[in-house]
Amino acid sequence: MAAGETQLYAKVFNKHKGRSTPSLLDPLLGMGFPAHTALKALAATGRKTAEEASNWLRCHRDDPSLDDPIPQEYALFLCPTGSLLERLQEFWRESKSQCTKNRAHEVFPHITLCDFFTCEDHKVECLYEALKRAGDRILGSFPSVVPLVLHSSISYLGFFVNDSPADVIREFAIMFATEASVLADCTVKPCTKQLHLTLAHKFYPHHQRTLEQLARAIRPGHSCQWTAVLYSRDMRFVHYQTLRALFQYKPQNMDELTLSPGDYIFVDPTQQEEASEGWVIGISQRTGCRGFLPENYTEQASESDTWVKHRTYTFSLAMDLISRKDGEASSRRNGELYPSQMPKDISSIQALQATIARRSVLVVRHGERVDQIFGKSWLQQCSTPDGKYYRPDLNFPYSLPRRSNGIKDFENDPPLSSCGIFQSRMAGEALLDSGIRVTSVFTSPALRCVQTARHILEELKLEKRIKIRVEPGIFEWTKWESGKTTPTLMTLDELKEANFNVSMDYRFLLWACASVRKIKRKENGSW
Repeated sequence: MAAGETQLYAKVFNKHKGRSTPSLLDPLLGMGFPAHTALKALAATGRKTAEEASNWLRCHRDDPSLDDPIPQEYALFLCPTGSLLERLQEFWRESKSQCTKNRAHEVFPHITLCDFFTCEDHKVECLYEALKRAGDRILGSFPSVVPLVLHSSISYLGFFVNDSPADVIREFAIMFATEASVLADCTVKPCTKQLHLTLAHKFYPHHQRTLEQLARAIRPGHSCQWTAVLYSRDMRFVHYQTLRALFQYKPQNMDELTLSPGDYIFVDPTQQEEASEGWVIGISQRTGCRGFLPENYTEQASESDTWVKHRTYTFSLAMDLISRKDGEASSRRNGELYPSQMPKDISSIQALQATIARRSVLVVRHGERVDQIFGKSWLQQCSTPDGKYYRPDLNFPYSLPRRSNGIKDFENDPPLSSCGIFQSRMAGEALLDSGIRVTSVFTSPALRCVQTARHILEELKLEKRIKIRVEPGIFEWTKWESGKTTPTLMTLDELKEANFNVSMDYRFLLWACASVRKIKRKENGSW
């Protein structure tokens, strides 16, 4: 370890050696990482665990800016929780669906308490202490209800915070700025103007009426615990566009980026002269590397998607001092500087709401199938004389899964066409945008249905978490398939071999369906 790094480490260690929690820096130094990059990794990951920081360092081993002394930017927000947050998130979804995306959709619902400011990596923990001290001092006077008054103009829609509650919140912001200046040597500009929670900003004027109607349905008078949250962002990419990778991409050339689903890419719109059509130049948040990437492998992400949450302070007057002290150590490890024990009456109501939450069954039709486009003789069009599959048209699937009886079984169990695959992905994307939570998936054993289910789950980012339950009882075969017997369908083993995440333990309900058919025959004489 260099002499300068040793001094830096000693300075940080001496500042925190009196604390009960162990230093996160020690394990990283023990792994051989230099002090300045270890501190940078801790700041970039929210100082949660040494494991997250070490993973960040391994991913950034080829990052050309790893050794650059570039601090993170930090900001403090007051964020709603509970039923108010749920209503605000519903407004976010509906306003985006009905009136397209506006600037407010770039960030989560919040009240800004201070502008973004910089803090040196080795002083970040001092910010956490500043947040805790400011919160402790204002806790007794923090308003039990924060009144929100709707305000609308031609380009802005949001809630204003007025009167004495606004004064208390501004006082908290000023206290944090003062403590941060003393403890972390940071210049923080607290918000002293009109406090507001933005609902929509820079929208089309003809959408104003619709947005106002949606906003009136929020009814912000509900009880709500407010939480002060400290976030950070990479100051280099403030004015960049943010893309999210949808698919995996393996570089074909040295100057291309590796993409994994969920990766965030920062793109400077003014620096794209070298990129050819359909490609962009970007910097990966995961690795810090710069390169070309196919734009159609990505989608637009929100500005705050790449922000890192550091610490929270929840204001709760119902919390007694003894429980605060007992839970303080464990809550600090989870990123909350002050434990918030919810009053029994509020927690009971929320538990009841969770119990009676509406549950729905979504019925989805499979995507376009090959035989609907190319006719019943579609298999002859894509088969070689020796029984192998080839792709005669771009609307045929790229390949077919292996079946024990060969390609002939696809004749009565056709796959999706290329357009059908696209339709399935669009359905999944629509479900993702709507915010609907999917917990279980049941599908007919027909290949086209299993394929549709998989592509929907992939768009929902649930393909690994939710197994597809194949249910023969919902297979409908009397319309399109010829013959009087059911077609030969792929077995669970075959589907598994073809990389479909199907449940091997699910016990299907075909017996129940057969019982219903017997009853119908008995009552009607036929089925």
